[in-house]
Amino acid sequence: MRMIRLALSLALSAAAVGAAAETVGSVDTAFKLIGPDHKVVVEVFDDPLVGGVSCYLSRAKTGGIKGAVGLAEDKAESSVACRQVGPIAFKGKVPRQEEVFSERASIFFKHVRVVRMVDTKRNALAYLVYSDRLIDGSPKNSVTAVPVPANQPIPLK
Repeated sequence: MRMIRLALSLALSAAAVGAAAETVGSVDTAFKLIGPDHKVVVEVFDDPLVGGVSCYLSRAKTGGIKGAVGLAEDKAESSVACRQVGPIAFKGKVPRQEEVFSERASIFFKHVRVVRMVDTKRNALAYLVYSDRLIDGSPKNSVTAVPVPANQPIPLK
């Protein structure tokens, strides 16, 4: 019963994350005779609380029959690059650390997550991408940072 409650709360928290990604493009990495090829996909999403910041996420997508029907588990290999694409505008107070993106990487309990962290000393926003799983996550990760102009303090929660 405890595992069911934990799974339900994880599903609800994943649904609460506001950013949705758009696919920029992809490249095939391995041919599959039946079903889609294995590929690396590049997606972009805007930070939901920081206007003018977009994050580009590259990650592996498993193809084949399992990939076509949504049963494949994607590899825990991803990279993130966040950039200022316009004037930085905060849409409210920003938590010191907050998940800004989450997407399912398998049918059960595996996600790719992006977390924003505030570096107050340097007036910058750091973004970390990693993959987690209910039982055993992966230490593979990538980090990027966006400097905020010195005359624009980050409004912390």
